[in-house]
Amino acid sequence: MRRVGLLVLFIILLTSLIIVLKSTMTTQDNNHPASQRIISLSPAITEMLFSLDLADRVVGVTDYCDYPIQAQNLPKVGGFINPNLEIILALQPDVVILLNNQTKTIKHLQQLNIKTLALKNSRLDDIKHSISLIGDYTQHQDQALKIVSNMDKEINRIKQKVAGLPRPKVMVTIGHSMASEQIEQIYIAGQHDFYNDLISISGGRNAYTGQSLSVPSVSIEGIMQLNPEVILDVFPEADDHQTDLVAAKKHWQSLKYIDAIQNDQVHIIEENYATIPGPRIILLLSQFAKLIHPELDWQS
Repeated sequence: MRRVGLLVLFIILLTSLIIVLKSTMTTQDNNHPASQRIISLSPAITEMLFSLDLADRVVGVTDYCDYPIQAQNLPKVGGFINPNLEIILALQPDVVILLNNQTKTIKHLQQLNIKTLALKNSRLDDIKHSISLIGDYTQHQDQALKIVSNMDKEINRIKQKVAGLPRPKVMVTIGHSMASEQIEQIYIAGQHDFYNDLISISGGRNAYTGQSLSVPSVSIEGIMQLNPEVILDVFPEADDHQTDLVAAKKHWQSLKYIDAIQNDQVHIIEENYATIPGPRIILLLSQFAKLIHPELDWQS
């Protein structure tokens, strides 16, 4: 399994999003030419680059970048936390595009005189802004405008559909620690990430209201205290996690005093875009909306 650690990596990334760095290019050269050789150090950034019709300029990606399928054939430069600087240097990039919480990597690349474009994608607006920044940097502004505009159309459509409806308490889970018979601990979406934005746009409200933790972990007792009305259990594609989803569903059913279980509102989402904060996050938004408000006619 080539990406067995992706879910753990994703949790690490979400936790680090409380670092207060601005979305900005870290190079001092503002008069940059159109970059012809780009390295991506994030699956989300790789998706952004391909969606912007920049596939022919991407010369390297991380070990975890496997979408679109063309990215699988590109040279690999290591992981998010430990990219191989020697390989990056050998690929002679004009720019390395990465996330702003990859601070050590940014520092090392700067020491090697390699230009970097550091982006933020902790919130939904950050994702859209990052697409625009890449478009500006690569002179693909028209493509970026089209992508962001389409995202905004879907966001506004969903907002209009759920306007005025009751807002159920929603808990989004993004990681599990399970015993043989029951859930021991889970990681859930807090108030400071894009999942929280998706919940709100979809006509729900986050069951977790604490402000101090980016990725809270809760026990069975904590879940019962939150008492969500809808549980959205999010997984990447099957090759990228080791959780037995049939067993996971049974574990949820054992928590019979929780509203979501009593009302059969526990939903497992297993998609290759479900943990990637890139352009396809809009697909996850659509799923959230349909599951949070199944009473609506989403075909019209």
